[in-house]
Amino acid sequence: MHPIKLMEDRPYGGCSAKIDPLALGKLLSGIAVTSDPNVMVGLSTCDDAGVYRLNDETALIVTTDFFPPVVDDPFTFGRIAATNALSDVYAMGGKPLLSLNLTHYPSKRLPLEGLREILRGGQEAVEESGAITMGGHTIEDETTQYGLAVVGTVHPKKLITNAGACPGQKLILTKPLGIGVQLAGKRLDLTPKDSYQLTVETMCRLNRYAAEIMTEAGVRTATDVTGFGLIGHAWEMARASAVGVEIETSSLPCIDGSLELLDDGCIPGAAFRNIRYVGDALQVRCSTNQLYLSADPQTSGGLLMAVDSEHVDSTLQQLHAAGETSATVIGSIVPTSAHGAGVCLL
Repeated sequence: MHPIKLMEDRPYGGCSAKIDPLALGKLLSGIAVTSDPNVMVGLSTCDDAGVYRLNDETALIVTTDFFPPVVDDPFTFGRIAATNALSDVYAMGGKPLLSLNLTHYPSKRLPLEGLREILRGGQEAVEESGAITMGGHTIEDETTQYGLAVVGTVHPKKLITNAGACPGQKLILTKPLGIGVQLAGKRLDLTPKDSYQLTVETMCRLNRYAAEIMTEAGVRTATDVTGFGLIGHAWEMARASAVGVEIETSSLPCIDGSLELLDDGCIPGAAFRNIRYVGDALQVRCSTNQLYLSADPQTSGGLLMAVDSEHVDSTLQQLHAAGETSATVIGSIVPTSAHGAGVCLL
């Protein structure tokens, strides 16, 4: 059997495939949402997942994420997609409990063995997270898509959201940027082999240990950086918290070769979409390449957390010891008097 190549005829994949957030916002504004006193987190703050309080000790985190392939290999794609879906639970300080597979697959065009490998890759990530796969749903389609619906748990008093950041806190990013750039370069056969391998390894790595360290440090405000890029997710944090965000672009960790690929024109289309999304709330005082890196759509990206200054050094030490060697301070939370409830790239 010839190797299955999932990326053939795919114009985009991963979190780059998200609908334009401006269009999505207009769409959702016309849909009424039922209120409930036990809903701790709903649609209002653009958080990573919904949260429902069961009792004083337990709240449920509910989320879903799926997308088209970002790699050719079915097993690796399954692993990446599941890791990305589980990340929303970690970003809110929770632990994954249950998952369901969500799959579209062109079985009339591709061998079913490819679907089996996708599910095996996803199962590997789910098992590593400690969650249990309860089933799923598979649809015959012209294209491949895969992801999970995930239920997690968190103590209501330990819930982490993207609201609540305070001036003076430092922003730590746990994974390097450049995933979208590297994948764009791969399509053009410009991404070096070592850089591509690091990109895949980054997407496959769970945010599990970073989340545990974040919780131990007393962090209460965080998000994961995915399809809307660093600037998009930082802006959602700024809006929800009524603060400003300053990002030192010279401190941004990125996968080796990302800036060179940007020089070669490997700029994902979603990066321009993300810049439009932030709009006038974005102040740019950096190079064009650093702007594009900050807007680069990430698939299974890292956690962005607001950390009290006194806990920054110990948090970084623990992150590095846990394998998140790229984790670094990339900026600060500032009062709205500095830049409004927006993002400033320095």
